[in-house]
Amino acid sequence: MNDPTFWVEARASGMVAYLLVTVSVLAGLLLKSKPFGNSPKPASVTDMHRFLALLALTATAVHGVTLVFDRSITITVSDLFVPGGVPYRPLATGIGVVAAELMLVVYISFSQRKRIGVKNWRRLHWATYGLFGAFVAHGVFSGSDTTHAWARLMYASTVALVAGATFWRAFVPPKRPERRRPLEPAPAE
Repeated sequence: MNDPTFWVEARASGMVAYLLVTVSVLAGLLLKSKPFGNSPKPASVTDMHRFLALLALTATAVHGVTLVFDRSITITVSDLFVPGGVPYRPLATGIGVVAAELMLVVYISFSQRKRIGVKNWRRLHWATYGLFGAFVAHGVFSGSDTTHAWARLMYASTVALVAGATFWRAFVPPKRPERRRPLEPAPAE
């Protein structure tokens, strides 16, 4: 009898990775669109965005490693790096491999921003829309839970949230903080 522990862990870590990618993308959009003015502080949102991306990478790595240990399907370590190597739904799993590799490149770019230039860094960050779409496609087309209503609702909700935040960023100008007027001296009596 097969122990389902790794299969359950692979499913759970895949869902967690997907949700962390979603929240990281939303934090990045929040950082740029500033729907609340300058609150919270941009530096704290940037740090949170980077930390969420790191957590998403970690959960993605756990997802891949647990799939290697799971015995319900044979996946090798090299399959985690070569798109299309997994025999189970090779296109959908290959999309997941490419998305994970792209996510790693985007994450590394945080520390290389000065070296590659802000303009190139921003161009690379535009790839996160494709990355998010690839993670959606990977989850929907290779996930074993996609047939469940809760999973379909999760995918639809997260896509709607990212689409809504993207729309907000594209069409609603960022709020500027209100300038405080200096206090006027009290009139002399």
